[in-house]
Amino acid sequence: MDDAKTPTRADISDSDKWDLTHLFADVGKWQEDFAWVQRTDPKLQDWKGRVGESAQTLAAVLEFEKSLDLKIERVYHYASLQLAEDSTNNEYLARIGQVQNLLTKIGEAAAFLFPEILAIDDEMLAKFVADPALAEWRIKLHKVRRMKPHVLSVPEERLLALGSVALSGYDDTFSQLTDVDMKFGVLVDEKGRERPLTQSSFSSFLVKRDHELRKRAFHQFYAEFRDHQYTLAASLAYAVKADVFHARARRYSSALEAALFPDDVPVAVYDGLIRSVRANLKPLFRYFDLRRRALGLRELHHYDTYVPLVPEIETRFTFDQAAEMVLGALEPLGKEYVDVLAEGLRARRWCDRYETKGKRSGAFSSGSYQAPPYILMNYKEDVFSDVYTLAHEAGHSMHSWFSQNSQRFQDYEYPIFLAEVASTFNEELLTDHLLKTTTDPKMRAYIINRQIDDLRGTLFRQTMFAEFEKIIHAIEESGDALTLDVFKSQYRGLLEAYFAENFVIDSELDLECLRIPHFYHAFYVYKYATGISAAVALSQRVLAGESGSVDAYLNFLRSGGSKFPLETLKAAGVDMTTSAPIESTLRLFEQRLDQLEGLLL
Repeated sequence: MDDAKTPTRADISDSDKWDLTHLFADVGKWQEDFAWVQRTDPKLQDWKGRVGESAQTLAAVLEFEKSLDLKIERVYHYASLQLAEDSTNNEYLARIGQVQNLLTKIGEAAAFLFPEILAIDDEMLAKFVADPALAEWRIKLHKVRRMKPHVLSVPEERLLALGSVALSGYDDTFSQLTDVDMKFGVLVDEKGRERPLTQSSFSSFLVKRDHELRKRAFHQFYAEFRDHQYTLAASLAYAVKADVFHARARRYSSALEAALFPDDVPVAVYDGLIRSVRANLKPLFRYFDLRRRALGLRELHHYDTYVPLVPEIETRFTFDQAAEMVLGALEPLGKEYVDVLAEGLRARRWCDRYETKGKRSGAFSSGSYQAPPYILMNYKEDVFSDVYTLAHEAGHSMHSWFSQNSQRFQDYEYPIFLAEVASTFNEELLTDHLLKTTTDPKMRAYIINRQIDDLRGTLFRQTMFAEFEKIIHAIEESGDALTLDVFKSQYRGLLEAYFAENFVIDSELDLECLRIPHFYHAFYVYKYATGISAAVALSQRVLAGESGSVDAYLNFLRSGGSKFPLETLKAAGVDMTTSAPIESTLRLFEQRLDQLEGLLL
């Protein structure tokens, strides 16, 4: 196969693709369920104005909505996964459009439900909840009731439901522009071969030993973003405007509070993360200087921060080898965990492994109730971090598996705050496993360097992203305009704060703020930083063999969305309302840095 050609789906073996027949045997079966939802959702209106009649009536409408939700979740899951595997396929684009329109219609039809639940007076609702008819809905009703200050009247909820798709168009614009329309050309690699530069292959170029190749890849990649910077800035600005609109419409004091409230996470936790990391940047600066010296560079650029510091070791692992490493690392969690994941990655084909033309970049895990928790990868054999990515996404998928096998549908969906604990926990176990299975000083240095970079990328970098999100939303909330220059200048200020002397911040790096997909789903990235802090604490307990630690962790996975995240973590042994988990992770970073300096210098 021509190295300069990105393969199509037809070029890839079926064994390397996810098997969506676990969701629907064929498109015809999908269409049957889609049609069923279309026929059934109007019947919701039978309960309009009656929700508060009795406990039995409330139970009946909740069960009916659940039957709709079960179907539509699976219908959406299938359509979204197909679009992720090829965003240029018109049939897939049409299908996801159909689902989005149906979701809007259902949202409009169901707009009466929450307001009517909230209209039930406290004394009456307490009697309802005590009734056996609502025994399975007590957790859900508690969460719904808590939202009372931010749920609007029926006509207002209907308008918000009608406008939901139109107000999220910025995300589709960003995805289509960056995944389909933008072309990054080809590069001649270190072996003289032409290779395509894409969103996915960019990371592969950044780990090459050839400094000039990394530099060319960086400047060529960002040249395309510069050509589209005004469109991207407009899309990001409207994403922020939409966040602020929704927060104000629902009577929150800020978009940040609106994002944190459903998880019952105080703004103080978000601010505390930024404060703790900001106060501990010196070890990060020290690491950058070590990296500069180890690479023999006069000055360090961003494109020099991903190449492994151990020059003699350039890894190459097949996907199957990566899976074996991950499974071996997770053995401390017990036979059930490992066996289920092994079957999912092999026989049940949960994972779509390799980059193909039109496929979504990056990686994710995506599940639906009583269906496989699928994994999208763009696996590269020469990018060692992709082994960690597989461990990370497997953490999400196994969280989904344990949750859906332990909780009812209405309680199984865990919040993102907890998801990032499960994923980064797996990465911590992988590092420990790799360090235990090698005595080679160079390989150990390589693995420690990998963990340092993981902590750098997950704790320091995501905290910087979180601070950027807070800043740009505050600017919009103050009434000032969000322009391209504002985005770039604010991001430049953060780059200067989070990076050290002897680090050259190329002008192109200001554009990085326009290419981060998570910024279109604001106040998500902080959960990576809090997640890794909780994961470090939990994994250290498991690896130390602390009594009951494995059961506590597996119970954490099983809990799904049955409790609020801070409560769930506290039950597992981590209190995220304090700075202790974050400071412990920062100490781990410094300890690993000491070890790396001892091995390299």
